[in-house]
Amino acid sequence: MLMDRIIGAFTFRKGVYAEVERDTAFSTTAWILVIVVAFLSQLGAAASADLTTWLTGAVVGTVTAVIAFALAAFVVSLVGRAAFNADVTFDEMVRTLGLAYVWQVVGVIGVVGALSPALSCLTAPAVFVAWLLGLIAWIVAAKEALDLEWLQTIVTVVIGWLVFAAIMVASRIVLGLLGLTVTGVAGLLG
Repeated sequence: MLMDRIIGAFTFRKGVYAEVERDTAFSTTAWILVIVVAFLSQLGAAASADLTTWLTGAVVGTVTAVIAFALAAFVVSLVGRAAFNADVTFDEMVRTLGLAYVWQVVGVIGVVGALSPALSCLTAPAVFVAWLLGLIAWIVAAKEALDLEWLQTIVTVVIGWLVFAAIMVASRIVLGLLGLTVTGVAGLLG
């Protein structure tokens, strides 16, 4: 059943989001999906020849991505309720957006770029396209949970997506300013 839902998310099958919105038992699965996908994506983003640096970067990136996801889901549900009177809960947003988050797994191909910088020319566009398709999946998923018009849904999701992106960028800036870049953290652990 989970594989069918994941395939549904990858194929933009609208009904799959309605299913998970109603399936309260899917909340835990959605969080597990977000954690696993974030880790795989961060493995690609943090790919490095040094194993300690690579794994440290993936773990730090995963924690940041999960926090960013939680805040983005909260913001989407809050904006949907406050601005457009949507009848949605945080858990419904986690279930639908969590399933749509599977698109970020494509980020794992960044590992290929670590093998050869020349291969980054191939992987970077694929990761960017997956990022865009992930945003579209979030919009489709949120449309089911929020029950709003398309424009209202798009505005709401873009605000949440910007929160997600801002947290990811800000965490890297803060870690860099504190000298706690992935290399620095790995050095402390190694």
